[in-house]
Amino acid sequence: MISRRVRIALVGALLLAAGVGAAVVAAEVDRAKHRAALTPAVEPARRGAQCIADTEFMRRHHMELLSHQRDKTVHQGVRGADASLQGCISCHASTRTGSVAKAPADFCVACHAYAAVQIDCFDCHASTPTPTAVAAGAEGTR
Repeated sequence: MISRRVRIALVGALLLAAGVGAAVVAAEVDRAKHRAALTPAVEPARRGAQCIADTEFMRRHHMELLSHQRDKTVHQGVRGADASLQGCISCHASTRTGSVAKAPADFCVACHAYAAVQIDCFDCHASTPTPTAVAAGAEGTR
């Protein structure tokens, strides 16, 4: 038979373990909320549009795709490819501003500000979709 002291010690240890477990869970929830608060809030892409790759791939490799397409366009005259800047803009332009780079919450600006990366694309290129790109995007949503 277990003595009263041992039972009290066991109950105390269980309560302590439960309290530590609850504290760990609460700390993880706080960390998740903190991370979510730090991530940029961007408007989702236009409905019905399918990106050329999944989100994680695009976050890590979009600049390589755009640079490769830029080289193909400049050196070989290839236009209208999947990884074109205008293709991205046609789906990701904000419904509020009509741009990817006019306001702090716009698609490109929000993420680049979060990552502390300067965008120089729009020094030369328009940050709004062309009318033909908008029409093509509308066709894709039907």
